[in-house]
Amino acid sequence: MRVLLIKTSSMGDVIHTLPALTDALAAVPTLQVDWVVEEAFAELAQRHPAVVNVFPCALRRWRKHPLKARRSGEWAAFKAALQAVKYDAVIDAQGLIKSAFVTRLARGPKFGLDKHSAREGLSARVLDHPLSVVRGQHAIQRVRQLFSQALNYPLPDAAPDYGLPRDHVPAPLSQPAELVFCHGTTWPTKHYPEGFWRQLLELATAEGHRVHLPWGNDEEKARAERLAAGLERVAVLPKMGLDSLTDKLLGWDAFIAVDTGLAHLAAAAGLPGVALYGPTDPVLTGVQGVRASSLAADFPCAPCVQESCTYRGELGKGVDPPCFSTLKPETVWRALRRQSL
Repeated sequence: MRVLLIKTSSMGDVIHTLPALTDALAAVPTLQVDWVVEEAFAELAQRHPAVVNVFPCALRRWRKHPLKARRSGEWAAFKAALQAVKYDAVIDAQGLIKSAFVTRLARGPKFGLDKHSAREGLSARVLDHPLSVVRGQHAIQRVRQLFSQALNYPLPDAAPDYGLPRDHVPAPLSQPAELVFCHGTTWPTKHYPEGFWRQLLELATAEGHRVHLPWGNDEEKARAERLAAGLERVAVLPKMGLDSLTDKLLGWDAFIAVDTGLAHLAAAAGLPGVALYGPTDPVLTGVQGVRASSLAADFPCAPCVQESCTYRGELGKGVDPPCFSTLKPETVWRALRRQSL
């Protein structure tokens, strides 16, 4: 069975799709999936055993410079690859106008979220088979339900399996271990306070662990260097691509992260760990893994789902953002130790 999957971005969205592919491959052993994904995540998508071909796209860049995309031949090559096969099913797992734009070009019956289920209801207009998937569920569960309906197999009740093989058995934190602290994220309100990160590093290194700090831009690199200053067992990683970082995650022992794509990647790689949620809602986008869990701030306005903090009360005074005052470093460290048992 040949299936074309459209799920272009972000990193978290791509990772949330992997368990649905594992379900589908178990139910349909002949399954072969081609995946349309943003070029930055192509190597990650290719790791899943159900995926045969990856069609990297650059929708953001192409929309900014449409004439350049046409003149360079990028758009023509992408469109030709997309239309080279008539698929048994084309699945838009994103439910956005941009994904609908790609879906309509593909050849084969088109499945996806109906106008009530999709984030952008107009995306359903290009579908031959709009499907109802209840909103308010975790993103992983929604994609698993969508695939089970589109490909007509019973929805498994097993925990999510991301299809990323892991040979290394994580070491318990009762012995020296290799940890990764994913401190970088997008919204200002999702950042765990820098002073709290420093305390976590001191707790970890005092117990003999080594901690790795990844970064993706100059601002994150500068923060990592400040956090690591004077701590011998803390290493700021060199700049590396997503594929290389995934290989590293598959060999490390535990993680702590804010709400970021790397948190989901660490959970998908099978690491024990905790992800810290202040303004965002772990019910909808929390990490899900065999030994990964989400810690949510217990604060009056959390989750506010706001990029800027508007809280003006006295609780959490001196902590920015104040909702993280309920997730002190000692609390987070105890939670990580429980996950690693």
